[in-house]
Amino acid sequence: MGTKKLSALVVAHNEEDYLEDCLASLAFADDVVVVLDRCTDRSKEIAERAGVNVIEGAWEIEGERRNLGIQACKGDWIVEVDADERVTDGLAAEIRTHIETAAAGVYAIPVRNFIGDKEVVHGWGAYIGVNSANRLFTPGEKRWGMQRVHPSIELSGASGRLKHGLIHLVDRDLAETFARVNRYTTLAARDAVADNNDPSLFKAFRHIFSRSWKLFVHRGGYKEGIYGLALALCAGTYTLQIYLKCKEIRRAQAGKLR
Repeated sequence: MGTKKLSALVVAHNEEDYLEDCLASLAFADDVVVVLDRCTDRSKEIAERAGVNVIEGAWEIEGERRNLGIQACKGDWIVEVDADERVTDGLAAEIRTHIETAAAGVYAIPVRNFIGDKEVVHGWGAYIGVNSANRLFTPGEKRWGMQRVHPSIELSGASGRLKHGLIHLVDRDLAETFARVNRYTTLAARDAVADNNDPSLFKAFRHIFSRSWKLFVHRGGYKEGIYGLALALCAGTYTLQIYLKCKEIRRAQAGKLR
């Protein structure tokens, strides 16, 4: 390995089905930090067996646990990977080469998304999934926001993009996709109510058409068959789900829920 030290960060909540393979793919890093958030499964056992630095706790806000993990990393560079992601040999080699000469900053890594054994290349976006993510960075150049779901990211320094991609095992099937969107919109509705920023009904209906069209047509979701259609519909109804859940939360707060 080169002169630059690389830390890998994984934040996990009950990821016993994915964590072992994820950690195995991070063997190229000089050290690995695993933040375990309220885990009740075998995630801790798996992480300790892998010999990584384990941090346990309970955090309501995703950004809090991620920022804590970043602070615990001691390397000159940090690569941030989720438990359901895998670093390929090609990406590992590219990262090790890149950090020896690259300017300090934040660099995007392409993401190869899988639903089950189907790689879904087209049609991602609107909080459903991404084709690249800012995962390789130097300390102090990336900080997560305090939203409950899809927190914002503050970036600084140089920027760029790597060639090789992460493998992301997004969902086992479409049923998991729908359940994930349901979970995301519930958390987003709580944020919206807390910030007094409920989406309007007009915006919710506008997104049904604009986001569905964007993902299915402009981003090529139609090339993915039923998977592209499902992603487009999830994205299109995302704001409507938040709108309805905000109404439900406010009714409950007012004591009007029947």
